[in-house]
Amino acid sequence: MAIPILRAAIIPHSQPLLHSSISGGIDETAKKKKRLLLPCSSSSSELNPAIRSEVSFSVGSCLLPHPDKVDRGGEDALLVSNYNGGVLAIADGVSGWAEEDVDPSLFPREFLANASNFVEDMEVNYDPQILIRKSHAATSSTGSATVIVAMLEKNGILKIANVGDCGLRVIRNGSVIFSTSPQEHYFDCPFQLSSERAGQTYLDAALGKQVSNVELIEGDTIVMGSDGLFDNVFDYEIVSTIATYRDVTEAAKALANLARIHATDSNFDSPYSLEARSKGYDAPLWKKILGMKLTVVYCKAHRGGKLDDITVIVGQVVSS
Repeated sequence: MAIPILRAAIIPHSQPLLHSSISGGIDETAKKKKRLLLPCSSSSSELNPAIRSEVSFSVGSCLLPHPDKVDRGGEDALLVSNYNGGVLAIADGVSGWAEEDVDPSLFPREFLANASNFVEDMEVNYDPQILIRKSHAATSSTGSATVIVAMLEKNGILKIANVGDCGLRVIRNGSVIFSTSPQEHYFDCPFQLSSERAGQTYLDAALGKQVSNVELIEGDTIVMGSDGLFDNVFDYEIVSTIATYRDVTEAAKALANLARIHATDSNFDSPYSLEARSKGYDAPLWKKILGMKLTVVYCKAHRGGKLDDITVIVGQVVSS
């Protein structure tokens, strides 16, 4: 996510599956509790919906790093836990930290590693707001991230908390019945969870946090993603893609691939380019008429997708 580092504003188990391309050793105890979720892999079997009393998630996921960041695994991270009906989370690292010689992937990875440890915490009490707060407080890495956390209770209530422009859609009978809204300070600069070095406070974080409860039923599908998905794929494309695939892993993979295709298409009128124009970032008429070379911001905003890390989680509500 190539956005500015915000310095004076923002917000903010069980057997988790945590993806972030983490390197380094893992002790044997940790191996028993968690394993790496490989890009484009299914976690439906690990969630084991058969042990749920009412409903739970069958989940597939896919993470496609920015083409220039493939060797580092990108700067997004995701978490899938089988606690209760299922806990899903995405953290999208702010790439602007690279300009200060800080690895932008460290903050989101540590944040979700902390979240995986706090999922069953009694103080969290299955509240995504508290989970975000505790995980944020425990994260010591320098950096920033936009974050979304969704927690499904066995009774079908989905609790969502998000900071910034990671998003979630609920699809029922071929229609989007719920969608989160991004929180931005200004265009392309969303609220972020940040380290102390960035000067963020929890009060700022609270101002940028959106909290929602949605009642899900068997057969509903949720699609969670970093802005790499929603900047490049329209909701109607998400709905049609979900309808095409019965397998959640294949659906997640197809959505990520579609986002990448749109992101690299300079002629595609993406959700990102439409929003940019709506915020006044279109090329002036006189430049269009004269055919003059546009400035960088106009070129990016006028038309085309937005190249970025792309993370997608598809969760289908199943009867336990």
